[in-house]
Amino acid sequence: MTIHPKLQQAFDSGRALKVISGLNNFDRANVAATIKAAQRGGATFVDIAADADLVLLARQLSSLPVCVSAVEPARFVSAVEAGANLIEIGNFDSFYAQGRRFEAEEVLALTKETRQLLPNITLSVTVPHILELDRQVELAQELVKAGADIIQTEGGTSSNPTHAGTLGLIEKAAPTLAAAYSISRAVSVPVLCASGLSSVTVSMAIAAGASGVGVGSAINKLDSEVAMVAVVRSLVEALATVSRPRLEAIL
Repeated sequence: MTIHPKLQQAFDSGRALKVISGLNNFDRANVAATIKAAQRGGATFVDIAADADLVLLARQLSSLPVCVSAVEPARFVSAVEAGANLIEIGNFDSFYAQGRRFEAEEVLALTKETRQLLPNITLSVTVPHILELDRQVELAQELVKAGADIIQTEGGTSSNPTHAGTLGLIEKAAPTLAAAYSISRAVSVPVLCASGLSSVTVSMAIAAGASGVGVGSAINKLDSEVAMVAVVRSLVEALATVSRPRLEAIL
């Protein structure tokens, strides 16, 4: 599967930034503000709920590639027909608070079902952080064999920072950073590190082995578009400090 050229270039340089509006976020005003902030702030692509109307909205507001997220494969079809560039099974964070778990077998089955429905679309799949780390790695390898083009990590909802400030931000990101480190060394496809990241920790994600990062609530929970743009720009600037070739030489 060929990844969108703009995304591939960003993945290759380790500077891909995905701005996430939320898998269950169908608030047009909030989604629109998030998309515009992503565009103005210099993000690489946006991730919105798998909804044809939201895809059309994203197309009107931005020139960025559009990813759509869902956990029901059938919902991807109309979103792709509306112009989505890639699809994402996940993000699962919004479901954990409801007591909904996604086990390895279900995620793998969803991946296979999605590939049968849409064999020619770029497919990203989130590895649930509720799994033990070694099982996350095994699942990532199985997902790639099943047709995943990108693997996404998560973990922000499982972290419990005990410190404020910078140290707390690092503690918040620790689970997804650990997953990115382990999974990136086990698969040949790009790994997108997401959930619980900030401008303090996105560069750590790239240093850990990720090809890009995904950030959602740090942006979409803000009530000011100006503030949203400022956060996106701070993330872009943080990623610009990381040199993938230099990291590879060191590692």
